[in-house]
Amino acid sequence: MRILSGSALFTLLFASGLRLTPVEVWTALRNWPRLAGLLIVNFLVVPALTIVVTRLFPIPTPLALAMVLLGAAPFAPVVPVFTRLARGDLALAAGLTAVFPVFCTFLTPLIYRASLLFLPPTGELKFPTLSILATLLATATAPLALGVACNQLFPESSRRIFRPAEIVSEAVGALSLAFVVFSEFRAVFATGWAPVLAMVLLSEVSLLLGYWLGGADRTARMVTGLGTANRNLALALLVAADSFPGSPVIPGVVTYGLLLITLGLVHVGFWRWQARSRN
Repeated sequence: MRILSGSALFTLLFASGLRLTPVEVWTALRNWPRLAGLLIVNFLVVPALTIVVTRLFPIPTPLALAMVLLGAAPFAPVVPVFTRLARGDLALAAGLTAVFPVFCTFLTPLIYRASLLFLPPTGELKFPTLSILATLLATATAPLALGVACNQLFPESSRRIFRPAEIVSEAVGALSLAFVVFSEFRAVFATGWAPVLAMVLLSEVSLLLGYWLGGADRTARMVTGLGTANRNLALALLVAADSFPGSPVIPGVVTYGLLLITLGLVHVGFWRWQARSRN
C-alpha cells in the first residue's frame, strides 16, 4: 500500500510541476498575510475545532484520535491535483503544498501533544521528526520541485511529456485509491454514522475558513479552501503506525482520509459545474 500510494503521489505531483515555472510559484507565495492566516487557521483553529467536534459527537476514542491526527496535518499532496482539475491557481497550490511539510514537521507534534490533553489516555505519542520530514519532502516537495525544474530547464520536452505524465499519474492514482478502498472496505463501513458526520462537518467548516482566506481571487480561494479541508493522510498514517501499531486508529485514519478525498472530488465537480454554467 505504501509503495503504491507513494508512486501515485510522486507521479501526480511531478505532472503538476511540469506545468509551472519557479517565478510563477514564487509570485504566488509572496502574499505573506495570506500565508500567516493559513498557518494560524490550519495549526490552531482547525485542530481546536477537531477537539470540539470529538466532544460534541459520540465518537469512540480511537476514531477521535484518528481525527485529531488528521486535524493537525494540513495541505494534503492531492491539493495540486484537485486544483488542476478545478482549474484553480496551480502555482499557489504547488507552492503551498511544497512548503507546508516544513511547517508540519515542527508545528504538528506540538499540536498533537496539546490536543491529546483533551482526550482519554491513549499511550505514548511518537513523532520521529527527521524521518517524517524526509518522507514529507520526498512525497510532496521533491516531485513538485523536480517537475518545476524540468519545465524550467527543458521547456519543450516538458510540454511534450506533461500530458502523457498526467495520464499515467491519474491511472496510478486511481489504482492506488481503489486498492486502499478494497483493503480497508470493512473498516470504512464499520465506522458508523456519528464519526462520518463529524468529519464531514469538520471538513466543510475547514473548507469555508480556507476559502475565506484566499482573498478576492476565486482561483486562489479554491486552493486555500481545498488545502485547509484536505488533511495530509500520509503524515497522519506515519504517526499512527509508529505510535499505535495494530490499533483501530490506523483504519480510522484511512477511513477519514478516504472521506476527505471524496469530499474534495465533490467540490471539484461542483466548481467545474459552476464554471460551465457561467460560460
